[in-house]
Amino acid sequence: MSLRVIVRTFSELCVTVGAVIVLFVVYVLFWTGVRADRAMGDQIDDLHDQWATRQPTGQPAPQASTSAPPAPPEPYRSGQPFAVMYIPRLGFTWNKPVLEGTATGTLKKGLGHYAGTARLGQTGNFSVAGHRRTYGDPFKDFPKLRRGDAVVLTDGTTWFTYRIDKGPYKTVPSDVEVIDAVPRKSGYTRPGRYLTLTTCDPEWGHSHRLIVWAHLDSTQPVETGEPKALRR
Repeated sequence: MSLRVIVRTFSELCVTVGAVIVLFVVYVLFWTGVRADRAMGDQIDDLHDQWATRQPTGQPAPQASTSAPPAPPEPYRSGQPFAVMYIPRLGFTWNKPVLEGTATGTLKKGLGHYAGTARLGQTGNFSVAGHRRTYGDPFKDFPKLRRGDAVVLTDGTTWFTYRIDKGPYKTVPSDVEVIDAVPRKSGYTRPGRYLTLTTCDPEWGHSHRLIVWAHLDSTQPVETGEPKALRR
């Protein structure tokens, strides 16, 4: 085989490898984002449809007995959406569904609630994870979050407005104390109604985590309109 043929073959191989790399990058940067945005939009639409079929406000569902204790809240179902989150600091059009669990497949469709942490608005630490990059880049601008910023969520009946107290705080993935009921490094010293958000750091890596902690500042029924934090 002549040197010319060897050089030509090697050049063609390099071009092929380069094309494969470019296509992979396009897939990671663009196509996964398109699919994730579509999936997150579908999750939010499904939630709105569910909420629209709930018992109208002011007309409580009939009970079998007036002396019967109230029914316990419906448990969150793994991989299923139950709330929508809004963070004005990340843009007034920024909204993402929150699903139960942090499995890989779940985080491709939205933000994930750490199973075992508090329910939304309840005493404890309602903890949520999200991708920094890929799959819609939900927390791409996470480092922009600041103390006092609002994080608003709704479950279709109530608006929950949290206010960030600390972060973004950088730590390692093994630091699971960040989602404790009273996170030691958050500055909180007693039980309360807290929120923890987590994402990866650096932007295209996962060697560390970025954390913000917030407290529940206010709640209001959805029929009263959007909370002040969402009004432009």
